[in-house]
Amino acid sequence: MTVIDPVILNLAVALGLGLLIGAERERRKGSGPLRSPAGIRTFAVTSLAGAISFLVGGQTMLAITTAGIIALIALAYWRGHEEDPGLTTEIALTATALLGGLSMQHPALAGGLAVTVAIVLAAKSRLHRFVADILTENELEDALLFAGATLVILPLVPDRPMGPYSAFNPHAIWVVVILIMAISAAGYVAVRLLGARFGLPVSGLASGFISSTATIAAMGARAAKANDVLAAAVAGAVLSTVATIVQMALVLASTSMATLISLAFPLICAGIAATVYGTAFTLLTLRQKNEAELQSGRAFSLWTAFVFALTLSVILVASAALQDQFGENGIIFAAAIAGFADTHSAAVSVASLVASGKLAASDALLPILAGLSTNTISKIILAATSGGLSFAARVIPGLILVAVAAWAGAFYGLVAG
Repeated sequence: MTVIDPVILNLAVALGLGLLIGAERERRKGSGPLRSPAGIRTFAVTSLAGAISFLVGGQTMLAITTAGIIALIALAYWRGHEEDPGLTTEIALTATALLGGLSMQHPALAGGLAVTVAIVLAAKSRLHRFVADILTENELEDALLFAGATLVILPLVPDRPMGPYSAFNPHAIWVVVILIMAISAAGYVAVRLLGARFGLPVSGLASGFISSTATIAAMGARAAKANDVLAAAVAGAVLSTVATIVQMALVLASTSMATLISLAFPLICAGIAATVYGTAFTLLTLRQKNEAELQSGRAFSLWTAFVFALTLSVILVASAALQDQFGENGIIFAAAIAGFADTHSAAVSVASLVASGKLAASDALLPILAGLSTNTISKIILAATSGGLSFAARVIPGLILVAVAAWAGAFYGLVAG
C-alpha cells in the first residue's frame, strides 16, 4: 500500500486554502481597469510560496518571504489606493502567506483558520449591515465593557481565599459578575431575535444550566427595566430551576447512581412543579395581544451584576461564620450551609460520601434537600432585590412551590417505603 508523504499532503492543504480564500476574492475582484490585482491565482501561489519557504528555510525563510510579499502589496496599494482605499484584500493576502507556512506544521489549524478568513470575507455586506444598522451605540459599549471585564480585569483579580474566614475568592466572585453579564446579554439577544414572549423563557431555561441563581437575578434586572416583559421574565426565572433539577440529576448520576435513585421521586416532583409554574407564565405571555416593545437600551446592568456578587459574598461569609460557630454538627447542617452558595456542590459532596461507602443512600436524602432549600433562600433574596416587588411576588411563590414539591416527594417516599 502506497503511503503519501505528509509533506505532499501539507502542500495540498496550502494550495487548497489559497484557492479557497482566492475564490472568494475573485468574486469581488471586479473587471476592467479598476479591477483588483489579486485573484484566485495570486492567493493560491502566495499560499504555496509561504509553504515552500517554510519547507526550505523554516521560520526565517517564511519571515523573509512574507516581508517580500508585504513590500509588493505596499507598492501595489500605493499605486492604486485612490481607486480602492480598502485594505481587506491586502491583509488577506498577507494572512494567506502565513497560513501557507502554518500548514506545513499544523495543517488542520491552518485549514480551519482559512475557512474562518473566507467566511469573514464573504460576510462583508452582512457584517457592515449589522454594525451600521442593527448594532446600537449602547450595545457596542456593552460589548466593550464585557470584553474588558473578561479579558482585562479577570486575569488581574487574585485567585485565592480572602476576607473573613477566608470565605470568598475574588476571582470566583468576578467570574460571577461576568456570568451575570453574559446571561443578561444572552437574554437580550434572545429577545431581539425571538421577541420578549419567546426569548426570555427560552434563554432562562438555557441559562439555568449555567447558574439558575444568576439567571433569576438577570431576569429580575430585565423585569425592572421594562414592566411589559414581566411575565416573560418570571417564566425565564422559574424555568431556570428546571435546569437546576436536571443538572442535579446529571451530577448525582455521575457521582452515585444509588443517591440518584433515592432522590428520583423528589426531583421529579420538583421538576414538574417548576415546569408547570414556568409554563403557566409562558402561556400568559403568549396570550398578550401585542408583542412587548423591544428595548434598544443596554444588554446588561453592571450595577445588578455588582449587587448580585455582593449579595453572594455576604451569604458566603455568613455561611462560613455559622460553620465556624457551630462546627460540623452533622452532614445535614454542612450541606445546608453549602447550599446557600451552590446546591450542586452540596449534592455532590453528599453523593461522594455514598459512593465511598461512608453514608447510606437513604441517608443522603435529607442533606441534599436541605442544600436545595437553602439555595432556594438565596434565590428568594436575589429575586426580591433584583426585580422589584412585582417580580418577586410572582417568582418567589414558584421557588417555594419547587422546594415544597421536593420535600413532599421525599415525605411521600418515606411514608410509602
